[in-house]
Amino acid sequence: MKGNGVSGNSNPSRRVGALFDGARDWWATAKAWQRYALYLAALVFALILPAPWIGSFMSPGADWTSVLIFPIGTYILLAIGLNVVVGQAGLLDLGFVAFFAIGGYSVAYFGTQYGWNYWATAVFGIILAAVSGVILGAPTLRLRGDYLAIVTLGFGEIVRIVANNTDEIGGARGITNIPHPPEMFGMKFLLDPAPYYYLMVAAIAVVIVFSVRLQKSRVGRAWAAIREDEDAAELMGVPTFKFKLLAFAIGAMIGGLAGGIYAGKAVFIEPNTFPFILSATILAAVVLGGSGNLPGVMLGAFIIAWLPERFREAGWLKDLLGRDPAEYRILLFGGVLVLMMALRPEGLLPSRRRRAELQEGTGGMGAMGAEVAGPDSEASSEVSK
Repeated sequence: MKGNGVSGNSNPSRRVGALFDGARDWWATAKAWQRYALYLAALVFALILPAPWIGSFMSPGADWTSVLIFPIGTYILLAIGLNVVVGQAGLLDLGFVAFFAIGGYSVAYFGTQYGWNYWATAVFGIILAAVSGVILGAPTLRLRGDYLAIVTLGFGEIVRIVANNTDEIGGARGITNIPHPPEMFGMKFLLDPAPYYYLMVAAIAVVIVFSVRLQKSRVGRAWAAIREDEDAAELMGVPTFKFKLLAFAIGAMIGGLAGGIYAGKAVFIEPNTFPFILSATILAAVVLGGSGNLPGVMLGAFIIAWLPERFREAGWLKDLLGRDPAEYRILLFGGVLVLMMALRPEGLLPSRRRRAELQEGTGGMGAMGAEVAGPDSEASSEVSK
């Protein structure tokens, strides 16, 4: 079966792909006790992950537990949220950082100005982010592909600029002294990063369950139909606009949740905390991991978040370059990403359906939101979409 990345090929990337495919096949036929055993092992691994002996290798130049919260945990949470919009519904969103900012500013503003309880501000931030997603999506979701990407990019920049010019929320100075979460299960949320890490793990676990349940429901099937061919889905009676709006709202909720947790840990936020490049980075994580496949998306977010931190203190790089590798870490990180995408363009761990859509490239939403013409497409019909 040459050419499909499954077997019978000496290409290293395809051997890696075959390994992933084998693991997925095993998982598809695994018994219930095997699945629960793996869930338990993953939970135990998450609990011991901040151990110093792991951190000495994973992040020798920075506090490993802090790195686990930001960027790793935050990126994973944001990637799961963006995967709902991009991977499941096939809508290209370049302004996702706006919802992260709305969640963070909600916790910061209402906690400092009105003294609200942290959890109340976090819930309000999630709701406000969802409402913002609906407000953004209602007039724009009739657009597709590149046009939708440009509009969402503009929304992300509008939110940042408004925050920068609004004195009520601190303007360019930002907001300081954001309240920490109150004590919970004997854990005090102060300077120690460990309680925030476990809070992040709990949030990621809840969001994973929510996302998987959605994907297997009627909503998830409607999103898949829209992603593969929106026109066909509409002709078959799927209310495409309603489901696309729902995808925007749910993705925004998860972004707002990530922003609320980040603000509680950071204590200080300002407009430059939420640049456009963060949206692009999270989108890169989703594409790199394999959009539409939750384990792949989480793997992609982990790699995107961890590699720059690892390159910062790589001794072999210092010997090779003769200079501080921190100066070149983003360049090296970009090179690794280009190499990965060249060897594995459909992502490290794509779902079978998503990979088939990307390999066909016959138009519709199967090409990551872009309108890609297939071999039988007419130019005039593609332009009119």
